[in-house]
Amino acid sequence: MGNICEGCDIPVVKWVADDGFLADDIQVKSANMKHSETDQVSLKLGRRVAERLRWQPELVAFARANLVRWSQQNKSAPSLLRCYAEWQEILARPVDEVRDLLCSESDDAQRLRQNSPFAGVLPPAEVWEVKSRFHHAPATA
Repeated sequence: MGNICEGCDIPVVKWVADDGFLADDIQVKSANMKHSETDQVSLKLGRRVAERLRWQPELVAFARANLVRWSQQNKSAPSLLRCYAEWQEILARPVDEVRDLLCSESDDAQRLRQNSPFAGVLPPAEVWEVKSRFHHAPATA
């Protein structure tokens, strides 16, 4: 397993979604983004998930199921397990609080979105669209 950028310990994870989409391609696109762009993409995706939660609060159960599965897959990674436990506590809160967190620009929210249990809520095409907007956006001074 490699890293998506030098100086980072974020692993590249290959997985194939139910529709056959290879997620490793998204990781490669992400690797070409600066951390600030990645944070902006994360915030935009978080806001899109938050909007879906407004009409589909049952997506919290989907996120919980992700955490259970990830916890089983990463039993030997204490830092990930701590993150998953933190998300479990957050998901026990009212949906509006979860939505607020996903939309927040705070450092804690940014950190938490790096391991969002809502992975898979948005269709791959929508994720690509958001990432490509930031990847191809002109640099600002």
